[in-house]
Parts: sequence; structure tokens; C-alpha cells
Amino acid sequence: MKRGLIFKRIDPVVTVIFVCLLIMGWISIYAAGYTPEHPSILDQDKEYGKQFIWILLCLLLAAVVLMIDTDLVSRSSFFIYGFVVLLLILVLLFGKEVNGAKSWFGIGSFGIQPSEFAKFGTALALAKFLSTSNIKMQDLRTKVKATMFLALPAALIMLQPDTGTVLIFLAFVLVMYREGLSGNILLVGIMAIILSVLSLILKETSIGIPFTEIRIPGHIILMTMIVIVGVAGYWLVKNVVVPRSRKQYFLLLAFGTVGSISLIGGAEYAVENVLAEHQRTRIHVLLGIEDDPQGYGWNVRQSKTAIGSGGFAGKGFLKGTLTKFRYVPMQSTDFIFCTVGEEWGFLGSTLVLILFLVLILRIIIIGERQRSAFTRIYAYSVASLLFVHITINIGMAIGLAPVIGIPLPFFSYGGSSLIGFTILIFTLIRADAQRLDRLR
Repeated sequence: MKRGLIFKRIDPVVTVIFVCLLIMGWISIYAAGYTPEHPSILDQDKEYGKQFIWILLCLLLAAVVLMIDTDLVSRSSFFIYGFVVLLLILVLLFGKEVNGAKSWFGIGSFGIQPSEFAKFGTALALAKFLSTSNIKMQDLRTKVKATMFLALPAALIMLQPDTGTVLIFLAFVLVMYREGLSGNILLVGIMAIILSVLSLILKETSIGIPFTEIRIPGHIILMTMIVIVGVAGYWLVKNVVVPRSRKQYFLLLAFGTVGSISLIGGAEYAVENVLAEHQRTRIHVLLGIEDDPQGYGWNVRQSKTAIGSGGFAGKGFLKGTLTKFRYVPMQSTDFIFCTVGEEWGFLGSTLVLILFLVLILRIIIIGERQRSAFTRIYAYSVASLLFVHITINIGMAIGLAPVIGIPLPFFSYGGSSLIGFTILIFTLIRADAQRLDRLR
């Protein structure tokens, strides 16, 4: 395809929203870090000046990506995946430690985070694998292999450790669901999350036995209730279900009962022994187990205050008092959305959310109109990654998710995330522009 034709075929909706979000994000970083001593938005001594360099680099990179044939990208999917896995190994050996995590390659005053590119490599590898002939998501072997594509980079990122980024890889489960993964698996996953949260909350409570000094921990009571439900289920199956179907139901009951009890103990062990102290404290604060108003709870408290103080229309550009006086830590990165809420108010926050929603829906539409299974699966990967990033980051800012260091796409300061999402989106735009050329 001629290069000029590619640029004529690029999707205008995604492109325009991408540019709008870039500009809005840059302005937000400027507002979050503005000082009268450095008023220029291009000042290279400040984060907003450095972000401008990243934006220019991303625009250049977007143009380059648009000139790369999608067939070449498809054929190179496993090579790109292997390369990013190699980067994840190298960063563990030679990376720069920041905030207790070995996640960065230091390049002067700049840093590159390989885990941001691992999302792109994994999206390509998963799309290539699932689009291969005779691959069916219903087969157990396919499920295992697809899970391994996610587990390898996730395990390496966990070793850094960067638990927040590992959680992002759960986005690919939505992709597998679109390609035929049973909805029961998603339901089991949701129930597992609910059960884990309940076990952590109930662990800190206890119920006393009348007329004794004995108190039973809440999570033990929860386990007992699960056993009772399992026994009752066994009785129902034995007396109601026809004999030829009983074995299947008995196995399901046994798996559910043992799995639920193991999950309760496993969730407690993971939080108390696997997570770092600051991550454990954040989860406890979120669930109300601990009250830490001057520590980890301070960030969320101040973020919610800033967003609420913006009111309906906001305080105006550079007029946010909590923003101006740096009351919110990490305001240009993890909590950039509180700057939007304080200065742009409900209207501005809603506009940002609408832009993100339209972007995700448009990417899904692009995926559904593809002739190529590879491009369709890749499009759903991009949409799912964006959805999980946005949900968790904004959830952090308004106190509905633990603070786990997930950037808001196009808004949070940093080059790695910006470059990663630029590559993700413009690889899709190029593939969509090429969809009418041939049946692949």
C-alpha cells in the first residue's frame, strides 16, 4: 500500500481523541507542577517541559509505526514478545532501583520502564497465537498456552517487584473471553475476588460464644459456612439429581469447597507475606482494616478532597488551591486525575471520561470490522488494557481502588507509558487502514 493512502485511511476518531488526550494530559501536568519561577510550559527543568519532549517523540514514533506493514508486525509478533521478555530479564540484572523496585533502565535524567512495552509484546503474541488456524479457546491446551503467554512477563515483573503492573495483565482475560473463554471462568474469578476481600475484612473481626470467653475469628466462621454449604449441596445432589449426573456435580462441589477454603487462607497469606509493607498497608486502608490518615491514607484523602473541591465547573486553570500548594503527593503521576477534578470540576472530569469511553468503544468497533482475526484480537487487547488502566487509576484517585502505581493513559507524567500506549494505538490504526487490501 502506498504511504499516502495509509495516512488517508487512518481512523479520524481515534486519532483526534489521541491528540486531544495528549494535549489535555500535558496541560494537567503543567498545572500539577506549575511554579511562578518556571512559568514556561517548555521549561526542561520541570516535568511539563520534559513531557513535551516525550510528546514530540511519540508523534514521531506514531508516524513511523504507520509506515510499517501490518503483515510484518504479525510475522514478528513472537520475536517482539521474546525481545520484551529479554528486556524484563535484563532490567532485573542491570536496572536502576526506584522506590524499592528494579523496574527502570536509567538514561541520564530519563528512565525507560520495560514493563510498559511488555503489554504491547504480550498483546501481539496473544493475538498471533489465538488467530492461528485450528486454535479454539474452548480447548484446555489452548487455555494453558494462552495463560503462559501472560504468566511469563507477569512473573518477571512481579520479581521487580511491581504488583500494580502485574494486575494490568488481567486485562487479557477479557480478550480471551471475547475469543470464546467460558463466562463461568469470569464468574469464578469475580467470586474469588469477593471471597478474598471478605476473608481479609473478616480476619480482623471475631464473634464471641455466649457465656464463654471464646471468640472465633471471622474468617474461620466464613470457612465453616462454606463447609456447611458444601455439605448441603452434597445432600441435594445425592437426593435430587439423577444418578448419571451426580459424579460431575460432586466433583464441582468438592472443587468449589476446597478451592474456596484454600483461597481464604491464600489471600491472607499473600497479603501478609508476599506483598511489600506499603502495598499491604494500602490494601488495609482501602478495606477499612487500618486507619492511616497521615500515612498512606493521606494521599487518597487529599485526592478526594481536591476532586470534591472542584465542584461543578472547577476552580479554573492554575487556580486549584490543593494543587498549587502540593497537598496531594504524586500529583503529576498516580493522582493526576485530582488535578483535572479540582481545576476542571465535574464538567471537565466528565469530558475526560467521555473521551476515554468513546476511544475504547471506537477501538472495539475497529476490532469488530476487521477481516483479520489477528487484528481483531489485538484491538480487543488495546481496548482492555486502556479500560483496566483507566478504571484502576481513577479508582485510586477517588478511593475505590488501592494505590498501586498505575498511570492514567496520556495524562500521567512519564515517557514509558506514553510511548507504550502510542505504539499500541498506532499499530492498530495502521492495521485498520490496511484491512481492505487483502483477506488475511
